[in-house]
Amino acid sequence: MSHSAPQSNAPLAQVHLELRDGIAFITFDHVSARNAMTVEMYQSLRKICEDLAKNPAARIAILRGAGGKSFVSGSDIAQFANFETGEDGISYEAGIDAYLAPLAILPIPTIAVIDGMAIGGGLAIATCCDFRISTPDARFGVPIAKTLGNCLSASNIALLVAHLGIHIVKRMLLLAELVPAKELLDQGYLLATYPAQELESEAQALAKRLSQLAPITQKVSKLTLARLMSNHLPNCSDLIRECYGSEDFKEGVAAFLAGKPPTWTGK
Repeated sequence: MSHSAPQSNAPLAQVHLELRDGIAFITFDHVSARNAMTVEMYQSLRKICEDLAKNPAARIAILRGAGGKSFVSGSDIAQFANFETGEDGISYEAGIDAYLAPLAILPIPTIAVIDGMAIGGGLAIATCCDFRISTPDARFGVPIAKTLGNCLSASNIALLVAHLGIHIVKRMLLLAELVPAKELLDQGYLLATYPAQELESEAQALAKRLSQLAPITQKVSKLTLARLMSNHLPNCSDLIRECYGSEDFKEGVAAFLAGKPPTWTGK
């Protein structure tokens, strides 16, 4: 069983699904761009999760990046070159929330297996999962204050704060820090770290452990927690509109695509 995002010019930018022995293996495959997510890949992930939610044969889901060097390194930056106003940013962030919601409320336990980087959209995807294991050298962050000059939605930030704590999220968003796995292991965001060659077997061992427990209890507990996190989120459209409509955002995208550092003006 496989779902792949259609790509006319990038046939390897796909999200694969393989269902085996009750485990849904979801793989982000865009190795040439360190598994950066295209819009089509986000759409594919949403469809995969919607289908899995209705499939009684799926008991656990394991998410992993292809290539062994990155989980997901963020979103495809080229798409931002077509943005014209702050409304484009509001639509984009609402889209990201819609793409990730089916993963966050998938009624089965989910495991993110991270080797390399979980950056930007990759951090959001990993954080939507119930458990995370990684290599000891993995790094996590949202360095948009250094790169693009854009922002995240209220629900995305609330998700990160709930799992990482406000102090780490401020370091990621305001200082553009990439936080090492060791710190997030100590903090509890990561369940464990393992050498790269052991990640696969350890992920399957965790999946087996989860599959031996009461599935309805897991579902109800997980979805109750998800509803608690999404309750009473503020409307931050004005802030997103200001950020995506700024000259700094246009400069950030142009500089990124040109391979040079941006010059911020605060306008």
